[in-house]
Formats: sequence, C-alpha cells, structure tokens
Amino acid sequence: MASEQLMTGGGPRYVQMQSEPPATSPSMISSFFSFHHTPESTRIFDELPKAIILEVSRPDAGDISPLLLHYTIEFQYKQFKWQLRKKASQVFYLHFALKKRAFIEEIHEKQEQVKEWLQNLGIGDHTAVVQEDDEADDETVPLHNEESTRNRDVPSSAALPIIRPALGWQQSMSDRAKVAMQGYLNHFLGNMDIVNSREVCKFLEVSQLSFSPEYGPKQKEDYVMVKHLANIPNGDDHRKCCACPWFSCCNDNWQKVWAVLKPGFLALLKDPFDANPLDIIVFDVLPASDGNGEGRVSLAKEIKERNPLRHSFKVSCGIRSIRLRTKTSGKVKDWVAAINDAGLRPPEGWCHPHRFGSFAPLRGLTEDTSQAQWFVDGRAAFDAIALAIEEAKSEIFICGWWVCPELYMRRPFHANAASRLDALLEAKAKQGVQIYILLYKEVALALKINSVYSKRKLLDIHENVRVLRYPDHFSSGVYLWSHHEKIVIVDHHICFIGGLDLCFGRYDSSEHKVGDYPPSIWPGKDYYNPRESEPNSWEDTMKDEVDREKFPRMPWHDVHCALWGPPCRDVARHFVQRWNYAKRNKAPNEQAIPLLMPQQHMVIPHYLGSSREKDDENKNIGENHKDIKRQDSFSSLSSFQDIPLLMPQEAAGLNDSNFETKSNVLDMARDFCDQPSRASRTSFSFRKSKIEPLVSDMAMKGFVDDLDTVDPKHSMKTSDKEWWETQERGDQVVSADETGQVGPRVSCRCQVLRSVSQWSAGTSQVEESIHNAYCSLIEKAEHFVYIENQFFISGLAGDEIIRNRVLEALYMRIKRAYNENKCFRVIIIIPLLPGFQGGLDDGGAASVRAIMHWQYRTICRGQYSILHNLYNLIGPRMHDYISFYGLRAYGRLFKGGPVASSQVYVHSKVMIVDDCTVLIGSANINDRSLLGSRDSEIGLLIEDKEFVDSCMGGKPYKAGKFALSLRLSLWSEHLGLHSREIGQIGDPVIDSTYKDIWMATAKTNTAIYQDIFSCIPSDLIHSRASLRQCMSHWKEKYSHTTIDLGIAPGKLESYQDGTLKETDPMDRLRTVKGHLVSFPLEFMCKEDLRPVFKESEYYASPQVFH
Repeated sequence: MASEQLMTGGGPRYVQMQSEPPATSPSMISSFFSFHHTPESTRIFDELPKAIILEVSRPDAGDISPLLLHYTIEFQYKQFKWQLRKKASQVFYLHFALKKRAFIEEIHEKQEQVKEWLQNLGIGDHTAVVQEDDEADDETVPLHNEESTRNRDVPSSAALPIIRPALGWQQSMSDRAKVAMQGYLNHFLGNMDIVNSREVCKFLEVSQLSFSPEYGPKQKEDYVMVKHLANIPNGDDHRKCCACPWFSCCNDNWQKVWAVLKPGFLALLKDPFDANPLDIIVFDVLPASDGNGEGRVSLAKEIKERNPLRHSFKVSCGIRSIRLRTKTSGKVKDWVAAINDAGLRPPEGWCHPHRFGSFAPLRGLTEDTSQAQWFVDGRAAFDAIALAIEEAKSEIFICGWWVCPELYMRRPFHANAASRLDALLEAKAKQGVQIYILLYKEVALALKINSVYSKRKLLDIHENVRVLRYPDHFSSGVYLWSHHEKIVIVDHHICFIGGLDLCFGRYDSSEHKVGDYPPSIWPGKDYYNPRESEPNSWEDTMKDEVDREKFPRMPWHDVHCALWGPPCRDVARHFVQRWNYAKRNKAPNEQAIPLLMPQQHMVIPHYLGSSREKDDENKNIGENHKDIKRQDSFSSLSSFQDIPLLMPQEAAGLNDSNFETKSNVLDMARDFCDQPSRASRTSFSFRKSKIEPLVSDMAMKGFVDDLDTVDPKHSMKTSDKEWWETQERGDQVVSADETGQVGPRVSCRCQVLRSVSQWSAGTSQVEESIHNAYCSLIEKAEHFVYIENQFFISGLAGDEIIRNRVLEALYMRIKRAYNENKCFRVIIIIPLLPGFQGGLDDGGAASVRAIMHWQYRTICRGQYSILHNLYNLIGPRMHDYISFYGLRAYGRLFKGGPVASSQVYVHSKVMIVDDCTVLIGSANINDRSLLGSRDSEIGLLIEDKEFVDSCMGGKPYKAGKFALSLRLSLWSEHLGLHSREIGQIGDPVIDSTYKDIWMATAKTNTAIYQDIFSCIPSDLIHSRASLRQCMSHWKEKYSHTTIDLGIAPGKLESYQDGTLKETDPMDRLRTVKGHLVSFPLEFMCKEDLRPVFKESEYYASPQVFH
C-alpha cells in the first residue's frame, strides 16, 4: 500500500508515493491510464532538461485572478533551447494528469480487486478514459509496458501556490507565483520517468524530432487538425455516436496530428513519440509576388472561417497547399508567425532565392567542411562510389537517368564479383542500411533503357531497397522531358554528382580502349556502342549486343565530382524534394515507401558582412528579388550574384572528423588488359587524403612549393622530379606512368544549382540556376573558358527558337576581348557525332541528323551561329578566340585482329573558367537542360579558395588548386602528355600552348585518322550524296567496316621512289598523341539536316532535339 508522507517546512508540501512493484495488467491499465510508459528506445529525453521562469505577466493589469497569469519559460536540453508561454490553467491540468497517474499506480497494488470492481461496474478492458482539458489535445494511449512501478515524487500541494498565490500587491503576487512555478518545474523535471511521460512531453511541446541535431534547432510543436491525410488508425471510434456506422454523421475527416516545425520543413506526425512523418512540407523558393501587389507570398496564412468557433490556417509551398485547424485563434496566429519566421524572415532562408536564383546558398564562406574532389572517367568515379557505398551506415540515395543493377563498379569483372552494384546494395541492405532509388520512367517507344526491368531487379534485392519511377506520362502529361540527374548520396556525408549514370557503357579510363576480346573489362552488354546497335532487351545482360571481333566499343569520356559537408546535404535536400513529390504522385498510401526529411545544416543563420557596401547590399536583398524571370539578355541573369549569402555552420553531431571514410582512397593500379596504344599519358596520382586534418594533409600538399613560374616562356619550371611524379598515395610513391584520374580533396566554396519546375520537383517556381551560372561565369571570365559537353545548342539575342543564352554570353565576351585588344580563349569539346543508333544516311537516323542541324546552327551555319557573327566582326582571326574539338581513339579489337577507331563520346558536362572556377553537373548545353521547365538537372559551382602559383598570359598567376588540377588532368589526357611534359600546358592562353600544342595536336591527329580510316565525320564530305559515295567505296574495298568507317585496311599502301610500299597502320597511328581531333565544321554543309515530312521525327516537336 502506498504511503503518503507530508514534507513540511517553509516551502509547499509534496506527496511522495512509495509502492512495491506489483504484477501489472496491461488491459486494466489501458482502461484507465492515459500516461504512457515509454521504453528506452522511444524516450524523448535521455537526460534531465532544465527550466527557468523568465517572466510572469497577466493579459489585463486590472484582473488579479491567478489563473490568468502567463509564464514565459525557457527550457534547455543539451544544446537546444526554446521558450514557451504557458497559462496557470495549463499547469493545473498538467498537475491533474500527473496526480491521476499516481492514483493509477496506487491501484496496481490491488490489481485483482480493482479489475473485479471494474467488471462489476460493466467497464470492459477496452474502455478508455479521455482527458478533458482546456485544449483537449491528449489522446488516450494504451500502456504497453510491463516494467515494475518505480518510486516517483508526484507533486501535491506544490501546485497550490501557482493556482492560488497569497493576496497582496500585484508585483508581490507575480514574484510569489514565479517562485512557486520554478519550484514546481524543478520538481517534475527532476524525474526521468515523469519527464518522458506523454503529458509532460506535450506540455513541453517536444517530440522524437525535437532534439535531432541533423534537423536543426527546436522550433514550434503542437497538436493540430488536418483533413487531407488518409485515415489514421487511433482507436477513437468510441467518440462516435451509434448512427455513425450508417451515416458517418460525426466524421468530418478532420484528424489530430502532431506538427513539428523545423527551419527547413513542417512535418506532421501521428503523435510526439512517432518519428515517421505522415506528411511533410519541404520549404522551397516562393514566388516574389502573389499577383495582388501584396509582396512576396507567405508560407502560412490565416483562413477566415464561416464558423466563428473554427480556427484555421493554410501552409503553401511549391504546388502544395494544406489546411490546418487549431483550437483557438491565438494558436493560429502563433503558428502562422512561427512558420513564416522559419522560412521567410531570414533573407537567407529556404524560401528566398540565392545567387543565380538557386534554392541553395553558397557554402564554404567559412570553414564549414565544404569540400570537393573531381574524378575523370568512369573507373575512378565508380571505384570511389563503391567505396562510399561499402562504408554506408544508415542510408543511401541514388537518382539516375539510367541505373543498371548488374553494373560492375570495379574491373576486371571476373575478379570483382562483389563490386556489382546489386551485390553492394544487397550487402548494405542486409546490414539495415535504408536505400532509396529514384529512376527516370522513360517513354518506351523513344528510349530503350528499360527502367521497369531495373526497378524489378532492384526491388528483388532486399526489403530495405525502395524504388520509385517517375513521371507517370499519362497522368502528368509529361512525355518530352526526362529526369536527367546523376546522384549518389551516402549517409548525408558524401555525395557524387556529374555526368556518369550507374549504367552500362560508362566504365572507362584515360586510355579509352576500343576493344575487349576475350571479355575481361566490359562484360556482355557493357561492351557498348550505341552508334552500331542499341539493345532491345536487357534481360540477358551478359550476352553481347555487339560482335566484339568486328566492331569497336564506343569509349566514354566523363567527369564526376564528390562533395562533403553542407553542399552534400543541399543535394540531399533536392533528392528528398523529388522523392517526396514522386511518392505523393505514385504511391501516396503505400506504407513501405516512406516520406523523407531533409537534414539541416544551418544552426544560426547570419551574414558575412565585412564592409559597409556589403551591409548595404544585405539591406536591399528584398528589392533584388522582387522580379525573377528569364530574359533574353544574359547580363540580366546575373542579378542574383550579389545576394547576401547564408553563413552555414555544422550542426552538432555531424562533425566530419568523427566519420571515417575511404572514399578518396582509390587503388588506381588496376590496369586494363594489354592492348597496343599510344604512349600512355599520366594524369595525377594524389596522396591519400585523410579526414583529420582536413587541409594540412590534402592530396596536393607541396603543390605551391614545387610549382614555379620563373620563365614566362614556360608556364611551369621542369625539374628532375616534378610534383606530379612524386605525389604519394598512402605510403607509396606513384610511378610517372600510372593513370590516376582522381583530384585533390580540397576545401572550396560550393553552390548547388539545378534545373527544376512544377512537373519535375513540385516547385512553384521554375529554377534555371545552372543556366544563370553559365551566363554569369562566362560574362565575368578574364582569360579563358574551357567547356566539355555532350551537346552545344544555344542561341544569340533575338533567336526566338533557342532560348538559352550561353552562346550570347560567349559572343559578347569575345567581342569585348576583341574591342579591348586582349587575349581571350574559348575551347569547346563535344562529341563528333550524336551517340544514337544509325548511319547518317539511313532512313532511321533522322534524330541524329536533327541534333547535328541544331548544333551546326549554333556553331557555324546561319545568322544565329557564333562563328558567322564573329567572322563578320573579326574575320579569319575568329579562331584565335574560339575553336571546337572532338575526341577519337584507336586500337586492335583483339590480338592480331583488325585495327579500329571510334569517337570517344564526350559525355562530361564541365566548364572551367580562369583556372579558378569549375561548373560540374548533369546539364547539357541546350534548352532541354538549361531552361528549368524541361529536363531536371543538378549541378555544382566550385570556386577555389586554395591557390597555387601558375601562369596566365605569360605572367605569374594564382590558380585554384581544384580548377587547375582538373584542367591539367583533362588536357594531359586529351593531348597524350607525359608527366614531365605537363609544364608545357600550365599557361592555357599563350600561343605556345593554344596554337603550338593544342591546335597543332588536334590538326595532326585529325590528318592521321583521315589518312588511315577516312572516318566519319569529315570536312571532306559536304552532302549525303558524297557520303553515300564514300561509304560505298570503302565497303567495296574492304569486306567489312563500321557504321562510321572505323576499320583500318590491313596494310597502308603508299608509293616511295616509284614503288608500292605497304606498312602496318599501327606504325602510323603510334604518332597520334592523345585523343584530340578537330571538330569537322564543313561536314554535310550543303545539306539541310532537319527531318523531312516522310520521317516520323518531322511530326515531333523540335524542342525534343534542342
């Protein structure tokens, strides 16, 4: 029997309940008891919080009723602080609930007697007691815990001074009430079981999400009513009347949920102890105006109800708008103010556009662990991605245009069976890692990537793998556009973005081999040449699609990037937005596919203000964004550049130093099978970078000391052992001939960019921040612009068909350089031919010719082409400013087999500006990728903040470590340079580099390939008739060739001293350096390459091709 001990003294009385632990009866307890014993795993508090009474006030100074006193209380739990304003009546009801709890525990001692008594009264096991209070917010929750009752101090008369303080002066009453309340709070906050009770957690407005550092600081929480959710089972059918089963007269579809406000989202939970959201609104950029002249649209807005007893507000973001109810109008005002403050008040919040109109702010302005690392070609990137997946601890996000579960991430494939993508994911899923995969749902008639097959294979891996395909073409009305992002995110810690999909045909190295027989590197359909044949089925992935003994594979050149820190979580936020949007549209009621919540990395938002001018800019931020719309002039697109940017801080618990990773420890010594090739070139082999320390142990340590710029004739001084020859990887010194395609992991300023709109991400605004960044970076370039891209389709001012203005930016920048008589270079590398099936003269190749038309229209044909306009301005010297190139490779298909050549398909989407800034991502240079309303894309702008000595224009120059190392790696690969020769290309703009090395190498290589293969495309072929004649000649001369004339004759015939001499074509091809060739500007110049009426492409929208 519990004994009551009165504690007397100067303070209030307390009652201490003591009892022996009895055997519990869950059914009986659930009948009476609304207090919920939470198990350790679901407890909200694992240590005691603290509380301080900041202020005691009353709404009416003339009213002396103690029940109307308002208490402003500050609570602290670990690093979290929050303030609540509570009425004395609320404290009274909390006290009543706790006393009821003590009473229930007391009757446990006489369990059988009480149970019999209840049954005699006709109260069944399932009867529930509803707590009635002034808010009526607490549900009856059954007790499921069978632990013995612990000793607990339950307040008794401690609450009496709060409710009835002694009469006296108002000031004296407030002071006494403050003391009484402080004592009461100290009492129940000193007991772990009481603190974790449902009643106290509701009083403190806390939940399972309150104190998760990854979601940001604690903000407002409370019960609200919603109508838009599916039926939530909560066992409250007892509240309905007897006619409800037939008429549903008491059911108005409004349900009570627990709302949690965080800086980046509003989540709705079933109850405070449930961490899985029923719904979530992720805050995103809002329109600059609501159309009524009332300024920027608000996140939350009060709704005027017809019924004065109902109080509602709505929350609108993107294309979503949900309606919520509360019990009082005061709560409505509190919620509206809190939500708008979270998303709108800070100019750097998620609802304001940032630089270039991006959803994400610039990161790395402080030491916030923002880091990046580049990878050239698939071998390096896939190995890094595999390592990151192997290190995953909690969750993996994958988003792709095409994902092949049977892709081997490491080669040779027969020795790396465990590196297959499905095997990697299965191993992690069995460890409890949650895996979320977003696939593009293609139009099957247009593409053969078979995402249905990929989804089925991925879902068969494990129940912890969830897959969504989007969009549904019929319901969404989206047939022309695609989801084009390539994203892998591991534990919100490391992220990979760029041009590489996790699919067949992408694995490659700097050698870009054309053959693999017998198979060791590219198994089955991974031996990929879409120019020759696209598989109609992916069911048997190990079966070859292309005859390896007759046809080369098409080598694949790409650039990828890894991110750490806040930029990684910005990309993850984008993934969460897309996942949640797809889930609502595809599987709104499917419990196995959860909604995701974005992690937060802003602790205390603030500005970087270092000058009065910058402060003035901060004050005017609102004016800078009142009108956000795309204009033809590229200069208008840079209006977002000087927006004050968020200063990110790392949230507690997310310190990278506590997270061990091997993602940049790449063993690049795996060599491909031997194959005759040109002299191997050396890209960089960098020292293994560690997590601690982040900067002092960077992979390119020593770069500054070893890179000299004394001789202006040579951009880099060559010594006996250059820095790129002696970079260590761990405890190894890498040889000068190892092909390392991994960059240094460096601290930098990063901003995530994207192209999204309503159809692709559910946003209310069309975001084209990638487009804006391209134009702005080109406009502000001082020395050179280097571009690699899969497409180059753009327009000049006045072009009403092509709307993106990258071309206009280039033209205006070259024009300015010409007018100022300054050196400025633009180098653009694109594929020699579009990577689609069909010979250029075939009836089924209209798509290939259509893309060629739009690219030539951009480059050199017609009034809207850049070379046409530059020639009118500059004359023949236009090539001093801008030039276009492609890549080509050669090799034997097998030992003793034919010599073959193929274009190296340029799939990278990268721009390097002035060796200081890099733009990497998935976006092509065309309207599809850049306008935002079409294909969805992701990109990253990286600005170096670690600089090294270099040269520019023959003068000493500080180049960025990330940008310079990436350019040198790409150029040394394309030019076939050894490490000892890299110093020749350190200065990218002087004539000795641009003309004597770059242009000369391209010209020589092009001539050699033309002499040996007469390959297509060629400047010698101007019409389809001449193309047919050329194809017929070579097919007649040689029994076999490829669709683009890629097979060399067995012997080259030449006359020397009047006699016919035969030589091995490989002897001539060994003089080819690298892969660089000139882009054929005169190819098919006499043809109109647009589809004609008898071709199905004629009836398709031209927007499909550009």
